Amino acid sequence: MSKATRATKALEQAGVAFTVHSYDYDPGADKVGLQAAEALGEPPQRVLKRLMALVDGKPACVIVPSDREVSMKRLAAAFGGKSAQMMKPPEAERLTGYKVGGISPFGQMRRIPTAIEEQALVHELVYLNGGQRGLQLRMRPADLVSALNAIVAPVVA
Repeated sequence: MSKATRATKALEQAGVAFTVHSYDYDPGADKVGLQAAEALGEPPQRVLKRLMALVDGKPACVIVPSDREVSMKRLAAAFGGKSAQMMKPPEAERLTGYKVGGISPFGQMRRIPTAIEEQALVHELVYLNGGQRGLQLRMRPADLVSALNAIVAPVVA
């Protein structure tokens, strides 16, 4: 597995400190984020999942702890919208240039507005997908917010 991805290159260009962690990706896992947390030996609150959504029909990225679910009502409110829904996997792949299970918020084909669950900021370090299945990046949550110019809001149910 290559540890150089569009995501790692984007972070390097932005001057963000991170470490790369590989794990055995299970394509049959019901919840990829929870499977990653278990494989890394980390609590699920520190392993963040990235989901692609549509807010009032416009693409949005949302990042939450892997053991939590997104509230569509709260997600829409975070972006000042009226409604939100999950993006279909083929559309997410086309828009980001990554395969589902390996979508990173960094290095996507175009910059997409991002919201991060406020609970993710309580940890010293968090993990997030590094741009391919079985690859996680560990970094400070504050760096995650600044690198993505993200909105921090309560978006979980």
